[in-house]
Amino acid sequence: MASDLDFIKKHTIVVADTGDFQSIKGLGVRDSTTNPSLILQAVQKPEYKHLLQQAVDMAENKDDSSEIVDCLLVVFASEITKLLPAEGRVSVEVDARLSFDTEATIAKARSIIARLEAHGIPRSKILIKIASTWEGLQAGIALEKEGIHCNLTLLFSIAQAAVAGHGGVTLVSPFVGRILDYYKSVAPDADYSGASDPGVQSVTAIFNYFKKNSIQTQIMGASFRSVSEIKELVGCDLLTIAPKLLEELAGSDSGLTVKLDAAKAKQADVPSIKVDEKSFRWMMNEDAMATNKLAEGIRKFTVDILKLESMIKSMK
Repeated sequence: MASDLDFIKKHTIVVADTGDFQSIKGLGVRDSTTNPSLILQAVQKPEYKHLLQQAVDMAENKDDSSEIVDCLLVVFASEITKLLPAEGRVSVEVDARLSFDTEATIAKARSIIARLEAHGIPRSKILIKIASTWEGLQAGIALEKEGIHCNLTLLFSIAQAAVAGHGGVTLVSPFVGRILDYYKSVAPDADYSGASDPGVQSVTAIFNYFKKNSIQTQIMGASFRSVSEIKELVGCDLLTIAPKLLEELAGSDSGLTVKLDAAKAKQADVPSIKVDEKSFRWMMNEDAMATNKLAEGIRKFTVDILKLESMIKSMK
């Protein structure tokens, strides 16, 4: 009997959202995404501790914890690519502390790509993850022109999506669950079921905007809190899903239908918008949820990077 996961795979590229790469075996995903929080969770498990030592050994400057973290990203990406099909890609995140520095983000991305290529992983198999600040978006647009493909993450608004899409970025990751978290904190008693979920609505709006305006940037729904959110986004270009939810979908057959349809979106009344720096900052200022969750996400990723660096220092 076909499962919900089987159905989703017919209409959407399924991506594993984890640093625990052993958990994706047998799930048949095409791509994988990582972030500092997922890597931190993984290296605390005994079966991954040796990868941290490999990263230390790889680094030229053993006293530079930031360099060792970059090496750790390379080691994990290398292991993950072994479990993916030939066309599979791994998303590797730039240090969140660079989120407001375009040039430093570009330099870090180039450095990560150079390390990966030296490790035998072609850039075609990598998406560089960058926070969707104005500075991060500009870095992503510039990197794409160099053939370094990017995943603009921590994305919560149409303003962020429009800049990335019109700028030719490869992929954007709207964070479904974190959007829901915000609205639950503001109005905990409201009905957020099914299509009423504000995170689902955000991804749907971005999907319709891109398809209507013939934007080639791919949309990857991320940060899911439940399988019900995933089921509402069948038909999205990609969905990145934690192993626990992938297993839940693999074990159920609830009679899903396609919810996002590019052909229907083409017929929608969704005008194109022009977003320059001034209008971007104003639109973000007017969107309390997007501003709050973008800043919070950067802070949380930074905390976990600092924890990784602390672990590395304790090994010396």
